[in-house]
Amino acid sequence: MRRAVQHLRLIRSHLQSRTYHHVAVGSKYSTSFRQYLQLPNGEIGSYFHDVPLNLNLETKTCNMIVEVPRWSNGKFEISKNEPLNPITQDIKKGKPRFVNNIFPYHGYIHNYGAIPQSWEQPLVPLLSGLKGDNDPLDCCEIGSEIAKMGDIKKVKILGSLALIDDGELDWKVLCIDVEDPMAAKMDDLSDVETYMPGLLDATRSWFRDYKIPTGKPPNVFAFDGEYQDSLSTLSTVQECHEAWTALVNGKFQLDDSDIEIPSIARAGTHIRIEPHQQDDTPIPQEADKWYYI
Repeated sequence: MRRAVQHLRLIRSHLQSRTYHHVAVGSKYSTSFRQYLQLPNGEIGSYFHDVPLNLNLETKTCNMIVEVPRWSNGKFEISKNEPLNPITQDIKKGKPRFVNNIFPYHGYIHNYGAIPQSWEQPLVPLLSGLKGDNDPLDCCEIGSEIAKMGDIKKVKILGSLALIDDGELDWKVLCIDVEDPMAAKMDDLSDVETYMPGLLDATRSWFRDYKIPTGKPPNVFAFDGEYQDSLSTLSTVQECHEAWTALVNGKFQLDDSDIEIPSIARAGTHIRIEPHQQDDTPIPQEADKWYYI
């Protein structure tokens, strides 16, 4: 009976996630592009703040928002500084950023995204004295489907890697869409290794090496690059949700003038945006180049 109730809750949550839509403006692969979350009532909301986390410790599930579909190069992310936190393309030196292809992969090797209502806070030292990267938690969905930007998925948490990026803690949560055919067989990292041999090593190598083509050294990890299991990762998600709660309630004090706290504007003022998406901007040819590490 208990399992049946949990299953019904899961179905209800999934159906609710399908009621979200998005509104795009500007030209994709340009500085003008914005994709906003549209709530069921037509109001614009925040991908960061208005999509519920829906963390369930018993089923090890929560929501994720897809920012970058697998095998694509455009580095899209939830903007933490713009009001209502649309998905935008990361800009570097005035140009949209694309992730390089590392042989034998093309672009991102997972459906890459963020966990809503979570925040890796940069104000108080966390693991080994490191501070968070000031973003929502990153997550990598390993299922078989190639997702779409803005998809809101119910995922099962399997483990995590503690990446250290430019001196900041940048967790990468490994998860799988609960609707994926393999999800029922996946409960922890050992199952990933059993049913998807080589994926854990490939994931670690990709995050270690993906900046090398830009002239940067390999990334490093906490815990000597060892994955953290699902229970430890659930604790990390809880901690980051608590930090997010403090953020939106104004309980974090800004002591460092170099840190820009994320925008906490969210639904409630009935803002609406008309879709005005333009033709995609051509992707630079160099984005198709393969790099051999």
